[in-house]
Amino acid sequence: MGLPVIGFDDELTEQVCSRAGCTLLAGWNVNWRNPRIHGVERVKIWLACDEHRDYLHDYLEARDFPVVVSPLSRPLDRLPGPLTAETRLP
Repeated sequence: MGLPVIGFDDELTEQVCSRAGCTLLAGWNVNWRNPRIHGVERVKIWLACDEHRDYLHDYLEARDFPVVVSPLSRPLDRLPGPLTAETRLP
């Protein structure tokens, strides 16, 4: 079961995968940023289920965005500069 979050109307909502059309509960944060417009302190987060974790990571990586996958309970507050082998957590 995903962690609850507060929605726009202050009601608790379940965290579901960000992949279009997916309704599965998320277990992963796909932390990313667009380096052309944001510095290392800006982190955007897509949520991912087990099935779409690699798809969402690879989609962003193909666009040369720094991206790090982390467990849902461990969002990141900054991302590395250049892409490295360490940008994907197991």
